Amino acid sequence: MENAISFLFPLAVLVFSVVLHEVSHGYVANALGDPTAKYAGRLTLNPIPHIDPVGSILVPLASWFLGGFVIGWARPVPYDPRNIRLRNTEFGAALIGAAGPGVNIAIALIFGLVIRFTDLWQNAVGAAASPMLEIFVTITIVNLFLAIFNLIPIPPLDGSKVLFWLLPGEWWQLRQALEQYGFFILLFFIFALSNWIVPIVRAIFGAITGIPL
Repeated sequence: MENAISFLFPLAVLVFSVVLHEVSHGYVANALGDPTAKYAGRLTLNPIPHIDPVGSILVPLASWFLGGFVIGWARPVPYDPRNIRLRNTEFGAALIGAAGPGVNIAIALIFGLVIRFTDLWQNAVGAAASPMLEIFVTITIVNLFLAIFNLIPIPPLDGSKVLFWLLPGEWWQLRQALEQYGFFILLFFIFALSNWIVPIVRAIFGAITGIPL
């Protein structure tokens, strides 16, 4: 029962955080002039329209059993770059892409700083952690994982949108290769995830909350 709860609660946090992540893409796109996500019914906190069978179910299960953490993604929110009211559509795509990790970073900062500047942590010293502390820690960690994972500059992740905006035009072959083989490269990162992302999350978590992870 305890193992089920230790999986289901982070999964619930993951689902809600991913929904906020995806909705933020849609709202930024809408603000830039593209209502595609709005018309597709994706500007909603209802998780059902956002669920991706692989990223929302299989990957969280696999990451939990392989590494003891929960990570995943939702269906990408659609947008049409032709509708973006910016001369540089690559910059518009970068703004839309950065919105998702930006929301996750904001959530991690809010809950992490509450841990740092309240007595949640102090009350747990020398005693069992309170349920409230465990909730705040889980929310902070999951959102840090999501932000860092999605900032990997490999398609279809958000970091690739920022990378493609920054890449000089003559590097089009690199972009073409990443778009063609990005999914397979990403699979490698997923399987090797715990070897590099966990230390990064621990370091950032400690910097935000002031406590070791």
